[in-house]
Amino acid sequence: MKSIKIIFCITICLTALFSCKNTPVTNTISMEITNPILPGFYPDPSICKGADGYYMVTSTFGYFPGIPVFYSPDMVHWEQVGNVLNRIDQLQVDSLGITDKGTYAPTIEYHNGTYYVACTEVGNRENYIVTAKDPRGPWSALNVFPEVIGFDPSLFFDEDGRTYIIYNSEAPDNKPLYTGHHTIRINEIDINKMAVISDNAILVNGGVDLSKKPIWIEGPHMYKVNEYYYVFAAEGGTCEDHSQVIFRSKNVMGPFEPWDQNPILTQKGLDPNRIDPVTSTGHADMIQDLNGNWWAIFLGCRPYTGDHYNLGRETFMAPVKWQDGWPIINPDFEPVQNSYVFSGAFPTSEDYTPLNGAFSISENFKADSLDFTWLTIRASNNNWYNIDTTAEGSLNMDVLPYKLIYTNTPSFIGRRQQHKKGFASTQLYFNPETEADKAGLVVFQNIGHYYFLCQTIKEGKPVVQLLKAEGDSFVEISSETIANTDHIQLKIESDVDVYRFFYAEKENNWNEIGPELDAKFLSTNTAGGFTGCLYAMYAFTDNENKDLKVKYHWFKYSGK
Repeated sequence: MKSIKIIFCITICLTALFSCKNTPVTNTISMEITNPILPGFYPDPSICKGADGYYMVTSTFGYFPGIPVFYSPDMVHWEQVGNVLNRIDQLQVDSLGITDKGTYAPTIEYHNGTYYVACTEVGNRENYIVTAKDPRGPWSALNVFPEVIGFDPSLFFDEDGRTYIIYNSEAPDNKPLYTGHHTIRINEIDINKMAVISDNAILVNGGVDLSKKPIWIEGPHMYKVNEYYYVFAAEGGTCEDHSQVIFRSKNVMGPFEPWDQNPILTQKGLDPNRIDPVTSTGHADMIQDLNGNWWAIFLGCRPYTGDHYNLGRETFMAPVKWQDGWPIINPDFEPVQNSYVFSGAFPTSEDYTPLNGAFSISENFKADSLDFTWLTIRASNNNWYNIDTTAEGSLNMDVLPYKLIYTNTPSFIGRRQQHKKGFASTQLYFNPETEADKAGLVVFQNIGHYYFLCQTIKEGKPVVQLLKAEGDSFVEISSETIANTDHIQLKIESDVDVYRFFYAEKENNWNEIGPELDAKFLSTNTAGGFTGCLYAMYAFTDNENKDLKVKYHWFKYSGK
């Protein structure tokens, strides 16, 4: 009862603090924020100041549940508190590509006691808005806006009570002057009726300077600061030429002028041999902390060789400085830093679990449901797995007849790889009947780029097998005969530019299998797409009539 009272008091205090807009808070401390604040595949971040703290969302593409929700009382200590799209009626990504279709670039806003997420379901229903009174859920069904043609929508609530949706769209009259020629457009909407109530207007045509053929103006946000409306957008495409640019006007409908010193954020042109490089920065959002300071969150990548990175596009944070009425994220195009001093943090308890830096997790599958971080491929009713919450604990999966190349939901449950150096391991009980029955641990970038360490049968004998994706199937790299088929342990280790593979017939008695394999095969530069690697428990068979199951006793992840 005492703990409940304490939590209640903290909630009341935070609510009181956040109800006082832009009022500096004096009972905070200085800390360092460490980049990336969300390591691993967490691209296209958006942030809002809510009733009791800050909330942040990111993209998930073809994975389910979609749109993770993160909470922080002070923008330093973050935790995942839910997922926006956690019901199959909210998502229609069956048959779509996992890494290039589905849930694109959500944005989150808080207005008059309601939370709003605007997003695009690329490949199906396109642009929509969902709402919630509590960002932890439940979230509403999708309110689809067929009149909004484009993607990356965001909402702007003006001081006069009117509401607008801003988004990336086609070139004027759908006649692009060059490849990548797009616009930023705006419609007024009735937020209560969830309906468009005006024709669209073009706010930005092409980008900062149309004569220079800027490409992929996208990810727009609108802010009102003093007398100006600001349009904040990404330009250059989400690779090494990525940047963030700014425009302003005294009228919500424009005309908007670009700053003459754009971009306000980019890592383009910096020394590629600099220490701990961050590249591809952009797709930013801005927010004020409790002391009135401005900050930006944005995506970036951490390459290890050339432009190769396996972790995907990650979420970073940096201070915003204002110069003559214009916000700047990296003045003089300085490199994004590993850390920044943050003066608006609250003291935190010793049992706080960080989401970045070095950390380890151990999942024993004894809770009633999976942690928010776990992902499946595409949406499903999840009737193919269950959790045994008895003293032993286990995750029990039906072995479905779906390879990763298929456009179904396979027997795949994974979490993001978040460190260049680290490992994932698991223990499983599996009784394969044929060589086509396989279950184990996969490090997965997309359907054509993965390494699969599994238990199976080969020439009538039980083996541990290491497979590499090739075309629409896979090839064997190595196999080792095993004597003990009960409770095999498997481990995949990442070491920057290589992966190593291990198995154990006795607890933690690890044997390496196969050679070191090239990490670049799983990099975005090689594989394509917009996501990052996952470590997953994965199984399949070739017989849809076979009643085959696999039991995973635990899953461990560690990174540094």
